[in-house]
Amino acid sequence: MASVVTVGSAVLDRVYVLSNLPEPDGGAFVTDRTQRGGGVAANVACGLAALEHDAAVVSRVGDDDAADAIIGSVRGRGVDADAIHRGEGASSYTLVLRGPEGGRMIVAGGDSVPNLRLRDSDRERLRAADAVFTSAYAPDRVVSELAELRRTSGIDRLVFDLSGPLSELEGRGTTLGTIDELAASADLFVTNEVAARSYLGAEPAAAARTLCDAGAKRVAVTAGDAGAHLADGTTEPVHVPARECDPVDTTGAGDQFTAALIHAWVLGDAGPRAAGRIAASAAAQNCTAAGPRGTLATPSDLPDQ
Repeated sequence: MASVVTVGSAVLDRVYVLSNLPEPDGGAFVTDRTQRGGGVAANVACGLAALEHDAAVVSRVGDDDAADAIIGSVRGRGVDADAIHRGEGASSYTLVLRGPEGGRMIVAGGDSVPNLRLRDSDRERLRAADAVFTSAYAPDRVVSELAELRRTSGIDRLVFDLSGPLSELEGRGTTLGTIDELAASADLFVTNEVAARSYLGAEPAAAARTLCDAGAKRVAVTAGDAGAHLADGTTEPVHVPARECDPVDTTGAGDQFTAALIHAWVLGDAGPRAAGRIAASAAAQNCTAAGPRGTLATPSDLPDQ
């Protein structure tokens, strides 16, 4: 199968299950807690490894015990973690607050990922890969370099996930100028409805159309239970419904949606509707167990095109 390098966040998720998700100035009680490996780049790599691709992660961790847990969680899924670099300080983390019905709030912290910089050995990996993935949570200096490598054909295919609203990215993630560049050049531009509304002031179908008009070769705008809108510039965006399931935990569903899109649409020959159905299936399956890598889809789990 194809080789994919993901670049960006590999972190430790600290998960707190709450009696309720609190309103502003409200409170809640912790009923359970755990920790596990997470991060968009790491989650997507694990999803691709389960789909039988050669996956590797480029990221940065600290010099603490959390670093060992992060690296081990990736290697345990069959992902090459040799480019997860260790540095001084604490590893980046997320606080995941889960309500009793599976809803969640996510808060990020730590400096190891914001201080990620590409090394020459990383660039060699990127040039050799069939596809490269990154997200807006990666530092702008790194993402802008990836965009330049794609522009100059230094990498074959570049997938970008606008993971959060612009306000969430200030000071730690990708800047507006780099996002604009990727909107005009990405081989696949993925965003959720909240991020699309923040970036474009548009609802999902209109956002998919706008991004295709800007130059992105493939676009997917997700809308949770309302499904997703996908476009490749050849026709109007198609709507693909979400696949029904009994969710245990929705954390990481979007990351597995993206991994399956890379598998079926960027590296495979599926059209937008078939790719959306495949990705919706992978996302739903992941929701049936706890964690961002709850039940990762394998090729045999995915619907036919």
